[in-house]
Amino acid sequence: MDSINGPRADSKTLQPTASPFEREAIDYDEVFTQGSIGSTMRAAVWRRLDVCFNPGSYILELGCGTGEDAVHLAKRGVFVVATDPTASMLRIAQSKVDAAKLADQIQLRQLEWEDLATDKPLGQAIAGHATPEPAAQSDDAGALFDGALSNFGALNCVADLAAASRGLASTLRPGAVAVLCVMGPLVPWEWLWLLSHGQPRSALRRLSPRGAMWRGLRVRYPSIRTLRRAFAPDFRLRRVAAVGALVPPSYAETWAVRHPNLLRRLDLWERRAETWFPLPWLADHYLAELVRLG
Repeated sequence: MDSINGPRADSKTLQPTASPFEREAIDYDEVFTQGSIGSTMRAAVWRRLDVCFNPGSYILELGCGTGEDAVHLAKRGVFVVATDPTASMLRIAQSKVDAAKLADQIQLRQLEWEDLATDKPLGQAIAGHATPEPAAQSDDAGALFDGALSNFGALNCVADLAAASRGLASTLRPGAVAVLCVMGPLVPWEWLWLLSHGQPRSALRRLSPRGAMWRGLRVRYPSIRTLRRAFAPDFRLRRVAAVGALVPPSYAETWAVRHPNLLRRLDLWERRAETWFPLPWLADHYLAELVRLG
């Protein structure tokens, strides 16, 4: 099978950015890949990715971070074009791709979500490969993707959700599924945890309509209703689930290490009721599955 891998994500192709995530890259896996809470939440997302994306499909990932999700999908036979604006994240991701010998299934690209609609070569990344349907062809951008993924709050760093929707829609074939893991505004676990630790301003930061500043970056926390409305012209929200409603946020890792059995029970209960109201509305993240309209 031909490779979809383009230029390697090395120092010659990656451009440094002012992103605060440059400093986060080194410790990112320790929290969101290896940590008890982070790995529990990621496993919950993977359960749905394995349902939504079949082997042989071509998936666009936005905000891929250190590439953990792309490697998981590629091991299942999914082809991934994984993008992130942060060069240091992509370097770590490239090392994982190389170690797993998955260079023929994963292409890494440095890309901002806001640039999605104007990056014509992105649509050509899978050109020349067999696509499932004739509908997966586009005169403007080559082959369109069979689905999309954005995990652990990458969309929260995007200011204009409507523009994000249009950009994403331009890359997907009709009927494609976009799986978006978004940080929501109402998190009782966070309120209790931060208030009990004497941080009332931090506890309520998600409630501000303008979001909150983090290391010079404005982070917004759209509700499920806000997300549905912003994506409505091009997408239909078919499912939403909780990721971190009963399971605590990642900064409670020290508590989770002391109570591993309780963490497993909370996760088990959450998985059974993940789509039940009001859990998705009260979760650290909600997992939205949207279908591209045609």
